[in-house]
Amino acid sequence: MFKTIADPSDSEVRSLIRFLNAKNVKPAKIHRQLVEIYGENVMTDGMFRKWVRQFNDGRTNVHDEARNGRPSVVNDGLVTKVNEKIRENKRFTIRMLCDEFSQIPKTALHEIVVNRLNYRKLRSRWVTKMLTDVHNTKRLGSALTFFTRYSEQGNEFLNKIVTGDETWVCHVTPESKQQSMEWRHSRSPTKKFKTSLSAHKIMCTVYAPGTDRAFC
Repeated sequence: MFKTIADPSDSEVRSLIRFLNAKNVKPAKIHRQLVEIYGENVMTDGMFRKWVRQFNDGRTNVHDEARNGRPSVVNDGLVTKVNEKIRENKRFTIRMLCDEFSQIPKTALHEIVVNRLNYRKLRSRWVTKMLTDVHNTKRLGSALTFFTRYSEQGNEFLNKIVTGDETWVCHVTPESKQQSMEWRHSRSPTKKFKTSLSAHKIMCTVYAPGTDRAFC
């Protein structure tokens, strides 16, 4: 188990890339090691490949090069203010930030969000059910009861357990793309209209292993 290092400096990460790249470590392995140590938001994939390419081309400097033109408007104070706005609304957009910071260019705000604050737009992962404290308490009680009876009766108790589950079964379930695959000539039409699930359905409850009958 690796210990994650939070908020590494850009030069530190780049130095590690240059060191491992000089040892001929494959880029995919380098990126995997960076994520293990610094976290998933250590550096975008595109930026990582850019630095690997530059080191392969002979670059030795791991620091940002001085730029000509107007000085950057990005500073620690602005980064802090942007971060505070983001924490107020995690579903923000760059356009919304532009409305809040009308004097700051859109490209500068994007740089702050992605490169300075390491934010990424991610979708939530669906879970089957949110368990309440009552649910967790009941499950814990059932587990303790099973454990106690198993301690007293041994494997004989396991043969007496009947598990059950239930599911909705539609009257008509359309076949999947995998199921509809057929051998065809390369010029044969392969389009197929999408079919929706049937609106009519029944609840099917199945118990096992005490019985393999299904009660609908």
